[in-house]
Amino acid sequence: MNTENLLIELGTEELPPKALKKLALGFKSGIESQLETAGLSYNSIEWFAAPRRLAVRINELQPTQQDKQVEKRGPAVKAAFDQDGNATKAALGWARGCGISVDEATRHKTDKGEWLMHVATVAGKSLEQLVEGFISQAIKQLPIPKPMRWGSGREEFIRPVHTLIALYGEKVLPAKVLGLTSSNQSQGHRFHHRGLVTVNSANSYEQDLLNANVVVDYNKRKEQIVEQMNVICSELTAKTTEDNDLLDEVTSLVEWPVALVGTFEERFLDVPPEALIYTMKDDQKYFPLLDQQDNLLPKFIFIS
Repeated sequence: MNTENLLIELGTEELPPKALKKLALGFKSGIESQLETAGLSYNSIEWFAAPRRLAVRINELQPTQQDKQVEKRGPAVKAAFDQDGNATKAALGWARGCGISVDEATRHKTDKGEWLMHVATVAGKSLEQLVEGFISQAIKQLPIPKPMRWGSGREEFIRPVHTLIALYGEKVLPAKVLGLTSSNQSQGHRFHHRGLVTVNSANSYEQDLLNANVVVDYNKRKEQIVEQMNVICSELTAKTTEDNDLLDEVTSLVEWPVALVGTFEERFLDVPPEALIYTMKDDQKYFPLLDQQDNLLPKFIFIS
């Protein structure tokens, strides 16, 4: 059976930065759960997250469920036939529901008696039939304490949703979720690449969005921020305080990270450093800079 990669993306308005990573992991977990329930095998699953999108890619996903055998037990033989050996209403109704005649039923014996039995082959469903349900159920399982509505519809999500991608290889799978119809269109960077971007295939997702000034891989974006800050610290012979929560937050605020240096007047260093650092990190989302003796400098790094 030939397999392809399946890409699912929800294109939204700006998501809450402190919740972005949790939402992305929750979406991945929900899709994983749906695949397990459906009995579809795959090689691996990846998650992506940026301020205006949540996405997962399931690699080497089988396109169709396996057919399965389902046993449908009918009434006990004693109740299935009358004294003359004719099928009773109970037996006829059960056989009709199975799509067979009573004569076509087999019998199943146990220590407790004998029953009519029919073993049916249930054809497996294709991804085209399943993907809409996968997405809808995964969304329902997301940790969203206060969903919102937008426009004139009744759909609810943590933020308004504008695009929906469901790509199996290069093929768009039909799905209608949150009032949207699936396509291969995503959102580019809000300022550097206004408008929609065509995602050519599930495999080209990162590159297609990179061409639109969006780094969709959360961890790569985070690594870029760290690398840029390290370069700045090296150039200034300075260092910054470690704060992974702040790093996660700014990673969730930008799609095309650029680290820059800001300054403030040295006279403000008369203020206790704890107050300055608290204000820079918690209120402004800045990374304070320190000299090699851990003294606060009138400089900081911010991520644009």
